[in-house]
Amino acid sequence: MTTQNTKTALVTGASSGIGEATALKLIGLGYTVYGAARRTDRLQRLAERGLRPLAMDVTDDDSLRAGVERVIAETGRIDVLVNNAGYGSYGALEDVPQEEARRQFDVNVFGAVRLTQLVLPHMRARRSGTVVNVTSMGGKLHTPLGGWYHGTKFALEGLSDCLRIEVKPFGIDVVVIEPGGIATEWSGIAADQLERSSAGGAYARRSAAVAASMRSAAMARRMSPPTVIADAIGKAVTARRPRTRYATGFGARPLLTLRRLLPDRAFDAVISRVIGSSR
Repeated sequence: MTTQNTKTALVTGASSGIGEATALKLIGLGYTVYGAARRTDRLQRLAERGLRPLAMDVTDDDSLRAGVERVIAETGRIDVLVNNAGYGSYGALEDVPQEEARRQFDVNVFGAVRLTQLVLPHMRARRSGTVVNVTSMGGKLHTPLGGWYHGTKFALEGLSDCLRIEVKPFGIDVVVIEPGGIATEWSGIAADQLERSSAGGAYARRSAAVAASMRSAAMARRMSPPTVIADAIGKAVTARRPRTRYATGFGARPLLTLRRLLPDRAFDAVISRVIGSSR
């Protein structure tokens, strides 16, 4: 049962990985948690642990409106919004079709921003709330053949900074989460998309190397579990004054430090060796 004093959280992309772990974390912290996904059948296991499944496609405005209206009708509030839904579309900038590039921005950027627009009036009315945008260490650095993906994450970083200033007078916090390497479905999806886009033609050799790196067992063993991101989100939403950014997960802090310290071309050389050879 939801009481008047129980806080409510809405988590997108809740059917697996970071979204699933975050939903469970917030349930454990006492929140009423709505988990949004396109396919609610993947949320049934979480429903047994207290999650309220919510059918939502972040690229469909009617779906977003209906989802927010349902949460408000049932609980009267949204205290935390976690914009986590997203995927990695890799491929050479020259190769990726414009339709796919637009879809990458629709899911990773415009969906998150539109949902935030719908939630903010309810947070402003209560003069409190936290918007959590899950970006990536890839919102601060770049990797080979990831131009469209990184473009979305750089964009969400900048949008979050502007939003943080805009909503501060209303008692609303905006927090950016910058995951490093996390053991989710992300790498496999990105590798599949990379091969669809650039398996042939001028970038085929590098494409094969990067895809192999994404799928390698050695890389998989280094990945952090999604719970490290869920823990960071839990800290952020319960802090009296949360940090503006939380970078965590495999490689996040050292790579971000390296990016700050190295000149562009030096970083290009390092990241090309780490993620797929250019030969």
